[in-house]
Amino acid sequence: MAFNLIAQPWWVNALVLVPPVAYFSWKRGGGVSLASRQLLTSGVFAAAFGFVEATVVVYLRAATGLLPGYQGTLSDVIRRSGEFYQQSQAITQFPQSLLTLEVFREAATILMLLSVALLTGAQSRSRFAAFLWTFAIWDITYYAALWATVRWPMSLRDADVLFLIPRPWISPVWFPLLVSILAVLAVLFARTGPKKSG
Repeated sequence: MAFNLIAQPWWVNALVLVPPVAYFSWKRGGGVSLASRQLLTSGVFAAAFGFVEATVVVYLRAATGLLPGYQGTLSDVIRRSGEFYQQSQAITQFPQSLLTLEVFREAATILMLLSVALLTGAQSRSRFAAFLWTFAIWDITYYAALWATVRWPMSLRDADVLFLIPRPWISPVWFPLLVSILAVLAVLFARTGPKKSG
């Protein structure tokens, strides 16, 4: 029996190791100093941004004709899009001009999440923890918002294009959600809170 990787390209599979490696590194270094207010504020930003990203994807699907029922009501979209839309196949049907724009949008997304992390943490390990935190909440909200608006993914086993940089990353939806949940848990359990001055 041949061994099948979960995600493509092969190195995307290693992302599942990032949260546990970060957690053990943080714990060995004394934890990460992030206050509850910092996590809440950056989490609210990430959730709002995840919703914005999901709506952008819905608009792109509609603009390229890949979203059945988009000219009707949201109920029409929900009823018709889930059964016909295949995210991993849609990337080959995107016009090159929109694909180029999508790559720039993805780069801007990462820069925005990095900016929040740089503003949140004082030390590099706290900044990395804040980045993982915001990225994970953004990612979870993104999928939740897509499901709430157009009922996609229909299953956690549905294939998705995660990123296009430097080339398309494809995996079942459950894989990035697992990585994101592990990242949230790693940050929560490695957190020490702010240092007391005195």
